[in-house]
This record gives sequence, C-alpha cells and structure tokens, in this order.
Amino acid sequence: MMMNGWQMYGWGGGFMILVWILLTGVAIYLAVMVADRRREQGTTHESALDILKKRYASGELSGDEFEKMKRDIQ
Repeated sequence: MMMNGWQMYGWGGGFMILVWILLTGVAIYLAVMVADRRREQGTTHESALDILKKRYASGELSGDEFEKMKRDIQ
C-alpha cells in the first residue's frame, strides 16, 4: 500500500487544516497590529513648527536660534 504526502506521517488532512487556521490567525493579527500602529502615528503627528516651539519653550533654543530655524522651515 502506497501512502503519499501527509498521510505517510499519520497526520492526514486534519493537520493541514490546523496549519491553515494558524497561518490565517497570524495574518489577521499582523494586519490588525499594522493598522493600529498607523492609526496611532496619524494622531500624534507634530509639525516642524510645533516641535520648534516646544524646544524654544523648554529653553533649548535662544530667541535668535528660534527665529532663524523658524524662517528656515517656512
């Protein structure tokens, strides 16, 4: 009696169904994670001017440096 494929190992078609279910689950999980990450990045986007204002407010930049950089980005 000749056996082929997965039947030779005694796993049959049930094993292949489990593999497909697992792969589908992983694909869905990854798609949800990518969509969630994109959604988060879209809501927290700051403009260059906003970042520059924060740096000036924290004292990281002097008034002259702030004005020069502001002109550069506009």
